Amino acid sequence: MASSRKKVLVRMLDQTIHAGYLPLMGIVSGMETGLPVIELLDLSGRLETLALDEVRHVAYVRDFNLDNAVDPENLVRRTFLARPRTEGLWVRIQFAGGDVLEGLAALDIGLADGLLEDRGVYLIPPDIRSNTQRLFVPRAAMTQLQVLGVVTTPSKPARVVKVAAESIQDDLFPALSSDSEG
Repeated sequence: MASSRKKVLVRMLDQTIHAGYLPLMGIVSGMETGLPVIELLDLSGRLETLALDEVRHVAYVRDFNLDNAVDPENLVRRTFLARPRTEGLWVRIQFAGGDVLEGLAALDIGLADGLLEDRGVYLIPPDIRSNTQRLFVPRAAMTQLQVLGVVTTPSKPARVVKVAAESIQDDLFPALSSDSEG
């Protein structure tokens, strides 16, 4: 595991919340045994083993916000109001209860790493100013994954090389110039 651990709130399918620390990537272990788990370093410093099949999402947060028992992740806006401006794969996830969450997934090898190594998708939520900076949603928690669009930075328009126009003065009056010579 990575040495740098970040603050997370792990919401289970039964809506219980576990606060602790996890690395940014590679959070799932036990793949070789067939029982993937997340080993959460809880607030008391002990490792807590959580079955991946029971995890709804992992929210990487600024503060634990544990005084708010209902929504410590502070995910007020769960969908984008308009097309996102940040680069990424714009996705909509539907959970078993029917609620929907949109986010931006990486447009690089990080998307494949999350799908293969951690069996889920890492997302940037719609409201980046909220308490939640990043989300991990395991495959087992999703009932539907819909790609809404690919958001990229606008490419610069191709530079048009302007060719200097030939001097039209030379052949403006060709008949007059030939008459004056002879």
